[in-house]
Amino acid sequence: MTTTTIDPLAELKQRQQATWASGDYSAVAALIVPVAERLVDLADLRAGSRVLDVATGSANAALAAARLQADVVGIDYVEALLERGRERAAAEGLEIDLRPGDAEDLPFPDSSFDAVLSVFGSMFAPDHDRTAREIRRVTRPGGTIALASWTPDGFIGALFRLVAQFAPPPAGLESPVLWGTADHVASLFGPDVRWAHTTETFTFRFPTADAFADYFARHYGPTLKALGPAGDRAEELRSGLTELARTWNRLGQDGPVALPATYLASVGERAPEQAPTSERGA
Repeated sequence: MTTTTIDPLAELKQRQQATWASGDYSAVAALIVPVAERLVDLADLRAGSRVLDVATGSANAALAAARLQADVVGIDYVEALLERGRERAAAEGLEIDLRPGDAEDLPFPDSSFDAVLSVFGSMFAPDHDRTAREIRRVTRPGGTIALASWTPDGFIGALFRLVAQFAPPPAGLESPVLWGTADHVASLFGPDVRWAHTTETFTFRFPTADAFADYFARHYGPTLKALGPAGDRAEELRSGLTELARTWNRLGQDGPVALPATYLASVGERAPEQAPTSERGA
């Protein structure tokens, strides 16, 4: 008799892939293009450098790096998002290599890239430690790692807490917004990477709180998928999204909404290789 062992983490990743493939994340990504532009500027990428964008989605950061004349590869496990990125690259006349790939198992040799980026991407991989090890591994010594991650205490952190009331995350899974804290990033990458962190704000803007709720219910995978398990409480979740937007609206509760969403921009340098002791003392 043969027994089949199911890897819980692999099963979770399959569910995550289905979540991000649902709706149309590229519609949400189109709103946050300025975040990618800001991150590549903070990373001070050099023209001609070899750059990897991890969990590229529809290629916001990959395109931003390509505009700086970098040689760019982007990976993601949702083919529909990669295809959207290819369409955008063709429209802009930019050359980027977009291919399927897993943030926890990057298909590249050690020290392959001068810089590795991820904009709200690597933070959603289930295994934080493994993802960080892979990012560090493929970054050359002396190279740059640049990450944009939503913070726990910001608007998106509040959105995730709301959604979790209707579709709780699997037990034992670390929250993705931990990547939005400097201590967690430092613990993941260890002393081999020296970090500079800044807290940045992106403002989501919609004509009404209801318009925000409609947009995220229709396009954003985690919200869309939560509406299914919510069942009879789906309308309660939908109302919760509207109320969340009203609560966070810095313009007041009626009319257009401006929702300030904080994220941590983390730019690190992987330690350069040291010469052998005999050479350093020569």
